[in-house]
Amino acid sequence: MKLRSDSFPDGGRIPGEFAFAVIDPAGRPALSRNRNPHLAWSDVRAGVKSFVLLCHDPDVPSRADDVNQEGREVPASLPRVDFFHWILLDIPAGLREIAAGSHSDGVTTRGKPGPDAPGGLRHGINDYTQWFAGDPAMKGEYFGYDGPAPPWNDSLLHHYLFRLSALDVERLEVRGRITGPSVRAAMEGHILEEASWTGNYSLNPRIA
Repeated sequence: MKLRSDSFPDGGRIPGEFAFAVIDPAGRPALSRNRNPHLAWSDVRAGVKSFVLLCHDPDVPSRADDVNQEGREVPASLPRVDFFHWILLDIPAGLREIAAGSHSDGVTTRGKPGPDAPGGLRHGINDYTQWFAGDPAMKGEYFGYDGPAPPWNDSLLHHYLFRLSALDVERLEVRGRITGPSVRAAMEGHILEEASWTGNYSLNPRIA
């Protein structure tokens, strides 16, 4: 199975229109168009009954002490953790493409609704739900796609892995809330094949 995108090259920079935030002229982050990127796949083996798409950033700081703090920079040596940006379930076996902007086209304060997604699919809860939990103006449940907004003072370039998994079930049974870890657990023993596409992004003017 092969995965591709017309929105950015594999291993290349993700354009700002597909990010949650961009660098404004003053050198600080500003909200962006937050569109989901185009994705298409081919060479799918026989027997596939559905697909699951996960997008995560494995480069998120494990501690927030220095995150977005004036006069400080998040060191590259800090251990990193996963941050899920998109969880899309029950993609029909016959589907081969997701159009740019079809699942997200703008920042939705307090998060887009879910889990119902266009075409009878399901969206999971991305990790902006936890990130904004302490912000009265932004807190809520963030379903679907919300793009990159890494710390503007992070010394590390962030990578965004879009992974498509072909499953042997039409509907994935997930225990509890539909999150990245719970979906990964639910897919165990059901994955027939996988393909991935990676982009990178930074809001640090020094490395962007």
